[in-house]
Amino acid sequence: MRVSRSIIAVAVTAMMVLVAVGCGTSSAVSSSPAASPTNGTPTLANVASAGSLQLLMDKYMGPPFIAQTGDEYQNQSAGSIGLAQEIAAGELTPNVFVPIGAAPMALVEPAFTTWAVQFAASPLVVAYYPQGPYASELKKISDGKLPITDLFTLMATPGFKLGRTDPATDSQGQGFVEMVGLAEKYLGVSAATASAVLGESNDSSQIFSETALEPILQAGELDAASAYLPQAVQLGLPYVALPNQINFGDPGDASIYESASMTLSTGKVVTGSLLDLEASVLSTASNPATPAATAFVEFLLSPGARAILKKEGYTLLTPTLLGQASAAPQGIRSLATSS
Repeated sequence: MRVSRSIIAVAVTAMMVLVAVGCGTSSAVSSSPAASPTNGTPTLANVASAGSLQLLMDKYMGPPFIAQTGDEYQNQSAGSIGLAQEIAAGELTPNVFVPIGAAPMALVEPAFTTWAVQFAASPLVVAYYPQGPYASELKKISDGKLPITDLFTLMATPGFKLGRTDPATDSQGQGFVEMVGLAEKYLGVSAATASAVLGESNDSSQIFSETALEPILQAGELDAASAYLPQAVQLGLPYVALPNQINFGDPGDASIYESASMTLSTGKVVTGSLLDLEASVLSTASNPATPAATAFVEFLLSPGARAILKKEGYTLLTPTLLGQASAAPQGIRSLATSS
């Protein structure tokens, strides 16, 4: 399935960043004249990343990567599954892929890569508009003054404007639907309430692209929206934290997440998994990886990048190689353990 997006390309210096809002975005920055590439000639890290990672990549990762390596960087962000589908179809040709969740990476294996490195997790939360009609109740739930089950009762209220992403193209979209299902089992939310929260699992009135969802919430057009914790932190949005058993962000509860499932509009049944950040270098005979692609993944595993990830709300995981670990470049293998 092709992901709709507006393409914006701007050349900027290493300390400038483009953060565009739309159905999906692409940003490009040049190499820094102050840095000297290790191979003598700047090459391009052409990144495709989850829509929720757009700010992280373009503001916090791209500029320091350029400054440290002298290489070039560009990033295109959209729903992880949609990006993977485009890569698999040959419609998108990045040399670095950084999705959220295991399913998108599986879609590009083994044709484009046979390994990935897991390095962080991104728990689900429910972000809300602070001036909305339900904001005071949502704040009480967030502060623990009302039970977490009231969140689901509130979201099921007729007239409550809830936003989420498309399960067909985005890991967050699948995770949110599966989260509501787990709330029935672990929080005692009734099936009727859960059904009312979601309307239909593919209710178009609730569905927005991953890069547009939070800006629409910020504009006050929604009462609340699915979000990752780091998104809420980075955008300064108030949010209701979810218990670990249902937030898809705690490795200790991975078996619980794997017990969840949902049925897509195509009839395909998908199962839940930890919403982890994975990265891999993509390469084909017609589009071989560049030194900058490997260097960018190495940068994501560096102490400096991990400090940024922690500050921005991500759960740090021990960098772990998944799949055919021996196929990963030596520099990446030296920074990670094998599963």
